[in-house]
Amino acid sequence: MSASDNGRNAGMTRHIVVIGGGHAGVEAALAAARRGVRVTLFVLSLDSIAMMPCNPCIGGSAKGHLVREIDALGGEMGRAIDATYLQSRMLNASKGPAVYSLRAQADKKRYMTYMKQVLENEPNIALREGEVVEVITAQSVADDTKASGENLNVSAVRTESCTIIPCNAVIVCAGTYLNARCLHGETVTATGPAGMRNATFLTDNLHKLGFVLQRFKTGTPARVHARSIDFSQMAVQHGDETLVPFSFETDPADIARPQIPCYLTYTTPHTHQIIRDNLHRSAMYSGLIDATGTRYCPSIEDKIVRFADKERHPVFIEPEGEDTAEMYVQGMSSALAVEVQEQVYRSVPGLENCEIMRPAYAIEYDCIDATQLTMGLEAKHISGLFFAGQINGSSGYEEAAAQGLIAGINASGFPLVLTRAQAYIGVLIDDLVTKGTIEPYRMMTSRAEYRLLLRQDNADLRLTEIGHAAGLINEARYACFTQKRDVIATEITRLKKITLSPEAVNPLLTEKNTPPLTSGAKAADLIKRPELTYDDILRILPQHKQEDDFAALDDVAEPIKQNAAVAPAAFPPFIQAAINAQINIQIKYEGYISMQIEQAAQFAKTEEKPLPPDLDYENITGLRLEARQKLSRLRPANFGQASRITGVSPADLSILMIYLKAKV
Repeated sequence: MSASDNGRNAGMTRHIVVIGGGHAGVEAALAAARRGVRVTLFVLSLDSIAMMPCNPCIGGSAKGHLVREIDALGGEMGRAIDATYLQSRMLNASKGPAVYSLRAQADKKRYMTYMKQVLENEPNIALREGEVVEVITAQSVADDTKASGENLNVSAVRTESCTIIPCNAVIVCAGTYLNARCLHGETVTATGPAGMRNATFLTDNLHKLGFVLQRFKTGTPARVHARSIDFSQMAVQHGDETLVPFSFETDPADIARPQIPCYLTYTTPHTHQIIRDNLHRSAMYSGLIDATGTRYCPSIEDKIVRFADKERHPVFIEPEGEDTAEMYVQGMSSALAVEVQEQVYRSVPGLENCEIMRPAYAIEYDCIDATQLTMGLEAKHISGLFFAGQINGSSGYEEAAAQGLIAGINASGFPLVLTRAQAYIGVLIDDLVTKGTIEPYRMMTSRAEYRLLLRQDNADLRLTEIGHAAGLINEARYACFTQKRDVIATEITRLKKITLSPEAVNPLLTEKNTPPLTSGAKAADLIKRPELTYDDILRILPQHKQEDDFAALDDVAEPIKQNAAVAPAAFPPFIQAAINAQINIQIKYEGYISMQIEQAAQFAKTEEKPLPPDLDYENITGLRLEARQKLSRLRPANFGQASRITGVSPADLSILMIYLKAKV
């Protein structure tokens, strides 16, 4: 992929080693390689690249936002799911655009094959099967960007075969493989997800390098044979008729195909009773598991215990691929013994005769405390050592891919930190490195303070400029983007100037059951009515040459007028539809958007006040003990980050501000 000159400044980092080929590792390797850096990607098995050991789907609430942002920055996940989806749906479509979230069921094997081929075809990536057992560091010269300590630099990695591979940076994307073990009932196996081998040595190495580690748990439900399911007892869930791709580059017409349905059923009181009678047969409740599980994706045992008043829980039956009979039973993750699982699953309507092909299991694994990282996902005490994905305490393919992309960009020599006001990716990383997490972290729209600004539909307008500067958006795509951006801005300005008469607009208003006009009204004001859209108003705008309209706008910059006047005819229909949708949203929600823009501006003022990395918090008079301890340990980069640390009060921040002003 070609890149802008100022984006491809990766010469400082000549060789990067990426450990792990899951969703984080794939995006990290591709981002660095596409910036011109030589990358060696180590995987425990070449057959597990971009594997989906849990639900084979991409997107969903808030997660769809992350995928759109990954694509806007130049990542691969959006294109991959567009090429391999089985069913696509827009969630929360009855709500506001801030929470619209795209979700697609994936063909698991084809998704993996797609990603493996992309990696194999990237000339700067060397794929190697094997386990990295040690990250080797060397003493470096004094580095003022590090808070304190020994100023260590990454110098090499050592593999299980005792091969030493020199490198300038390492990105650890170990997923759920570190000291992993899978459990169901009384059965415990020392394996990674889906029976893959685990990684057994790197944990000790990370301990020796000074990292604090945690033990987390997740799990997955059983897979059952399609022929054993009575779908007639279930509600059918079809995909959307109007296909919306994840990638801003994908034309829906190019990927249109028959979609495979999913199905909905529910647990029963009998299901719940079987589980209650057999809780002692669950590794979750028998004492075999000490690790912390995810709050927002609980096992079926947890649901029955924690929500004892609920008479039923939803169960979704979803395909794993076009060329397999395996069906994923979403909502019934479990660590029960296999014979109990059979009883539980067969108590669900439509699953009375189900054949379990792969049993459900829980998996526990090691991960680091991510507060030891910078916002660029680099270790604070070791230069060149980055971490991304579930190793940082997050859960989910999308969260992992987003971190991998940012780690790959930063490790390759382009410093990139996204703020909470710029992207869900910024929220995700800031939450992990500033607040930490005591359980697997999942992205949700409620975590974002500025979610009306961080919509999935405008991810390209927010981030494509950054992706281009980083060297991951090629010139053809960037040119199309800039034309799209300028057309949107110019058309909104035009609509605010055009006045429509009652005679011209009232027939439409009557048709849409909205009050008629008694005097003229601006086109933009009409679009703000709930019953009307930009496409409706386009039907009644005066017939004219579009370039004449733009020429009439004296307060619009001439270059924008010229671009906007000629661009619409050049856009493919799917991009024009996206432009129309963007104009509609920006006008309809203008008041709310303006308020959030103002809030984000205030946020930026706080974020932009840096804190010296070597600041001695212990000797600042007036700071409370808890604040001194947490600020010393977490070393926030700026006041904004400091303000989000639990235990640092507004009074502490005021004292800190006064202290720094006195030092200047």
